[in-house]
Amino acid sequence: MYPAKPGEAAAAAAAPVTGVPVGGVPAGQWSSGLLDCSDDCGLCCVTCWCPCITFGRVAEMVDRGATSCGTSGAVYAVLACLMGQWIYSCMYRAKMRAQFGLPEDPCCDCCVHFCCEPCALCQQYKELKARGFDPDLGWELNAQRASAMYPPAAQGMGR
Repeated sequence: MYPAKPGEAAAAAAAPVTGVPVGGVPAGQWSSGLLDCSDDCGLCCVTCWCPCITFGRVAEMVDRGATSCGTSGAVYAVLACLMGQWIYSCMYRAKMRAQFGLPEDPCCDCCVHFCCEPCALCQQYKELKARGFDPDLGWELNAQRASAMYPPAAQGMGR
């Protein structure tokens, strides 16, 4: 882990608790580069041949289960037929960046998705993995797994 700098402990204590597991990823940085998609050959192949699957998994995790993988993937596929899926997916990139405090890197979200959609989807999927999620399992199983790892504190009945 990185040594704490003066004032970082107070800032970390003041940060909102999200209940989201965080792996060893430094705050404010992507865990992988935009063009590191070939690091995971299976993910790269799925994303290149059927990006709606990767997008659906990412969207379900970013929405914290409010939308299903299947629904998000189907909307993505329909928009892909109309050549507008990058607009939909860039909105999820912006939402994910806001959740994790990530920079708009290497350029704005819409440009990233317009110019290199598969790489952007792979980077987002890998970011979720690096932060302790398994998008293959879906939100519900990830939430159950997190609650098993971090049970709620015991509460007493005080008078």
